[in-house]
Amino acid sequence: MSRPRIVIVGAGFAGYRTARTLSRLTRHQADITVLNPTDYFLYLPLLPQVAAGILEPRRVSVSLSGTLPHVRLVLGEADGIDLDGRTVHYTGPEGEEGTLPYDRLVLAAGSVNKLLPVPGVAEHAHGFRGLPEALYLRDHVTRQVELAAATDDRAECAARCTFVVVGAGYTGTEVAAHGAMYTDAQVRRHPMRTGMRPRWMLLDVAPRVMPEMDERLSRTAERVLRQRGVDVRMGTSVKEATHDGVVLTDGTTVGTRTLVWCVGVRPDPLVESLGLPMERGRLLVDPHLQVPGRPELFACGDVAAVPDLDRPGQYTPMTAQHAWRHGKVCAHNVVASLGRGKRRAYRHRDLGFVVDLGGAKAAADPLGLPMSGVAAGAVTRGYHLAAMPGNRVRVAADWLLDAVLPRQAVQLGLVRSWSVPLESSSPEVARVPGRPGRPGTDAGRAGEPAKAPPGGEAAEKRPGGEPAEGRPGGEPAEGRPGGEPAKNQQAGESAKNQSAGEPAKNQPGGESAKNQPGGEPAKNQPTGEPAKNQPRGGDAKKGPSGSPRASGRPRRAVEAAGPRPARGGSAKPGKASRGTGAGAAGKRPTASPGPTRSAGPPTEPGPEPPAHQPPPGPDIAPGPVRRTDGRAEEGDS
Repeated sequence: MSRPRIVIVGAGFAGYRTARTLSRLTRHQADITVLNPTDYFLYLPLLPQVAAGILEPRRVSVSLSGTLPHVRLVLGEADGIDLDGRTVHYTGPEGEEGTLPYDRLVLAAGSVNKLLPVPGVAEHAHGFRGLPEALYLRDHVTRQVELAAATDDRAECAARCTFVVVGAGYTGTEVAAHGAMYTDAQVRRHPMRTGMRPRWMLLDVAPRVMPEMDERLSRTAERVLRQRGVDVRMGTSVKEATHDGVVLTDGTTVGTRTLVWCVGVRPDPLVESLGLPMERGRLLVDPHLQVPGRPELFACGDVAAVPDLDRPGQYTPMTAQHAWRHGKVCAHNVVASLGRGKRRAYRHRDLGFVVDLGGAKAAADPLGLPMSGVAAGAVTRGYHLAAMPGNRVRVAADWLLDAVLPRQAVQLGLVRSWSVPLESSSPEVARVPGRPGRPGTDAGRAGEPAKAPPGGEAAEKRPGGEPAEGRPGGEPAEGRPGGEPAKNQQAGESAKNQSAGEPAKNQPGGESAKNQPGGEPAKNQPTGEPAKNQPRGGDAKKGPSGSPRASGRPRRAVEAAGPRPARGGSAKPGKASRGTGAGAAGKRPTASPGPTRSAGPPTEPGPEPPAHQPPPGPDIAPGPVRRTDGRAEEGDS
């Protein structure tokens, strides 16, 4: 008899715990596969400490292959599930496609940033769901304080020193608390010329901070925030976001360059396209975490609506504590479905919550006992050390070093603004410069005009001669030597990859498309010849599919992958393809198969590059825009 094949989609709290428990329970009698975009489990509760420079990124990322023995790891993102054929289709980190057959499937894909219909937020705000977003925020905040300290313009200094956090839940409260300590430490070492100090704002429409917690703990957290100078405004949110600031619902206009979006999360859109019963975007399951009518399908974590047996008619909330315990129960029930052991119903006993406010301050209610101050801080850090599945010694060592040494306030510039869009189906993976996209997708589609840059206009000169800074997608640089247009220009620059000289669409950072008719030859092609399948002359061939995609959320297959065949639709019932938009109502239009990759030299060379075009360089991410004064463009940092 063949070994049962168990596939787990996602390696968050629920998926990781399911895989670890299954590895122990099956005793190597089953083939367990984890499909995840990254090779690590991210301990999300400590992510604000990464953004504040207390912990290094690898401290909160636990290796999957190193801590999950006898579990196969497949790097990729699930983009289609054939329920009748029992297969999962995925796209790998380099654009390769694959299929995983299964006998039991566990959906634990987690959640993504929750968007609200607020003008300008998708373009100018950044979420806080993954390591790339935390690293970007750390660099961005450091850069803003350094630029504010160097300027004599009070208005510019005030805008750069103002940091707005929307959402006063656990994440938003911790981000504001740690961020205020981080910027205050920077200013003490490098005072500003204008005499101003950093200002953090915490906004929420809720009546109090962290409404999920006990009211006494909520008051404790708000008191600590106000003592650190955080401007806490309850009953207030953002009405509109612009290049230079935000307009609040009370009519106030606040100048800022930083908008952190922590209003909550929503289930991963993968489950929306399965055609199964849903509850507010979550897949309905029974108390055994099994999908009714599908004995081979299980779901847990944020994508599953698990009935709360202690509160009939309600479902367990989307928290890490529930997801972690879902995983253990789900593993036991998967093994029971294979004929070993008995099924278990999920019941939860609340152990309380902990919120780290930085330094020795925290708010906690272990086992229902409200605590604050140093005692709460000790309980909070002790809980995190006990809950982490690895890296405990390294985390404790970083905490000790932070207590005795000053933090290193440097910006590494490893993550750009356009690499961490708020509207992303994979916040755990930074967006990378893509090669020409698949036919029928947004990237690389000919015959369409360019998308308007964030904010709808080119970058304006800031006070003091500084160009616009840190905007998603990048703004055009001014004052290029030799009269050349800016590399990151979005409006006005004709694309190298579009027919009739039309602008490029959806190119990362506003960079014009490469390997296109009339443009420079493709890089890394054999013998240095132009890319294959490019038409001669100025008109681009139409792709196999002329229908646009049904959403605006970026896909990792387009962001990080090279050209690959478009996956055709399936006539099988139960075939589900992943939704691509926030709240998309329908399935993504399918495209007929496109051209396949070829290892041989191209057979249809394109036109010669223009005389002024420099020779192609190595295929790497775009570097910073060069300026006449020798400094890097701020938006590329």
